[in-house]
Amino acid sequence: MTTNDEAHGVLILAGTPMGQSGDASPRLRDALATADVVAAEDTRRTKALAASLGVEIGGRIVSYYDQVEAARAPKLMQAVADGERVLLVTDAGMPSVSDPGYRVVVACADAGLPITCLPGPSAVTTALALSAMPSERFAFDGFAPRKPGQRTEWLTGLRDEQRTVVFFESPHRLAQTLSDAASVLGEDRRAAVCRELTKTYEEVRRGGLGELAQWAAAGVKGEITVVIAGAAKIDTTVTLDELVSRARELADSGLRLKDACAQVIGGTRFSRRDVYEAVLTAREH
Repeated sequence: MTTNDEAHGVLILAGTPMGQSGDASPRLRDALATADVVAAEDTRRTKALAASLGVEIGGRIVSYYDQVEAARAPKLMQAVADGERVLLVTDAGMPSVSDPGYRVVVACADAGLPITCLPGPSAVTTALALSAMPSERFAFDGFAPRKPGQRTEWLTGLRDEQRTVVFFESPHRLAQTLSDAASVLGEDRRAAVCRELTKTYEEVRRGGLGELAQWAAAGVKGEITVVIAGAAKIDTTVTLDELVSRARELADSGLRLKDACAQVIGGTRFSRRDVYEAVLTAREH
């Protein structure tokens, strides 16, 4: 172990497995065994992880979760300043990414103390890789807002966002969030719902927001990560009448009307429903 005779210790942020203990890195195993302090979001889960890895936690273990983060960050920073190796782990994935960790990182950075990271699992990049969405540029938005008004405002801000967007959502709010997203962003906007990543019942559903909202309405369980495709560049010169004309031509050639409407809206500001209803109105006249 590191002794207090050393000038400074180090804060170690470590990614932990999301479901499979075999995803733990050798460096995480070593850190659990050798750190002077292990700050854990849930001490019971961290002890269980160590046991499953055949590792005995060598230092003292302290809890470090949302409700105590502000109070305990200064103490962890002081431990680093006193020369101790402080290992910070959360229940799953990378600390500070919608999990406890940010405050102690800031405290150590402001004090000029060493900070390092043991790379590991992340639901954000795992979901992005599985989503079949463009990943060259993406935005991570944490958890979707809980309150309806704030959620609608947030989704409205994504209308013209051309980067792929990744966010977390609770299973009991997923259906409503997807329904709201379909209303604001369009039913055909591509998305993926990633559930229980790396676990036994891992599931990835891909489709339009409207389709996914209908699926989620039956109830979904587990840890959820959602990926939404970025907005296409909009051609503002195309009119609804032009799209109606194109859709009718495709329908007259044998294509199902809904499919025809979906085919003509790409790169425009209109939704499939806009075109479909306009075609029906035109037929009535």
